[in-house]
Amino acid sequence: MPSQPLPPVPPPQWVVDLNSPKPRSPKSAASIPDPPGFSSRKEGGKNRSQQQSTSTSSASKPVETDTLKLKKAWEIALAPSKQIPMNAIMMYMSGNSLQIFSIMMVFMLFKGPIQGLINTNTVFAKFETDGTKGKLLGVKAMYVLMQLVLLGLGVWKVNAMGLLPTTRSDWLAWESERQPVERAYFALG
Repeated sequence: MPSQPLPPVPPPQWVVDLNSPKPRSPKSAASIPDPPGFSSRKEGGKNRSQQQSTSTSSASKPVETDTLKLKKAWEIALAPSKQIPMNAIMMYMSGNSLQIFSIMMVFMLFKGPIQGLINTNTVFAKFETDGTKGKLLGVKAMYVLMQLVLLGLGVWKVNAMGLLPTTRSDWLAWESERQPVERAYFALG
């Protein structure tokens, strides 16, 4: 008796459902509200008043964009001021002795502001437009001021560690021996 091939076995129903999902019915899509700022209406179906409001809003968009760019630039300019209290506490807690921990802390305190000062124009380049060009000067000045405050904190720490030559005895090695102008003679008598 010759063997006959078995008919192919159909895949399970879950495989069929997974490979061919059912389209959503319009009733379920209508029950979900549109997200804020989204309109499902087409542009061509608007009447004149809607088209006029669109033209005025598109004219005000560059002003709104410039305002948002300026706001973000101010956030970036004031970001170093948020680091000042944290760095001050860390510098105070690290002590004034010359140890690897305190030296690395001071190095990092100087490195950040110096890099920030070098990259000032690069940081604010993405916010510069014709409308914000004049206003960004104040923002950049505040950013530079905050970086200088952080540098001042670093100078204070280096001075507290005794690494700045601030006393006369620090400079005596560089002075030549002084020659007296006049000799004083004491009379005994």
